[in-house]
Amino acid sequence: MNEERQYRILIADDEPVNQELLEAFLINENYALEFANDGQETLQKTATFKPDLILLDVMMPKLSGFEVCEKLKSDPETADIMILMVTALSELGDVERAVNVGCDDYLSKPIHKLELLKRVENMLRLRAVTNELERLRRYIDSMEETLTPKKK
Repeated sequence: MNEERQYRILIADDEPVNQELLEAFLINENYALEFANDGQETLQKTATFKPDLILLDVMMPKLSGFEVCEKLKSDPETADIMILMVTALSELGDVERAVNVGCDDYLSKPIHKLELLKRVENMLRLRAVTNELERLRRYIDSMEETLTPKKK
């Protein structure tokens, strides 16, 4: 995505080799990358880094990816962050659970570079459109307030 804004991606995985692989796939795409090693750190880094997208492993210490996703999606401050679960779990029940806790997309390992890049690009594009729609909605609301005569 070659827009002027640099998107922020948090890679949450307890395996350094997986972090390195995701970084290698994304490094040339001009994204700001940050890393978390467990579920609790993912929540902390989300608060400080304010990512647009989280690549979230399911099986992590302290809090699972399912628990992290559920917490983030239930908080109005973080509910709009896109979450792509990246995991070795590929059973239908795992996918259903991921959807039930609010993940936006699901990618099974092993990860293929092209598939990851297209999903990331599409999720960030969707986030940008959603943000613009929200901005326009707020603008319209403020214009309606300005133009509506006040009752005495």
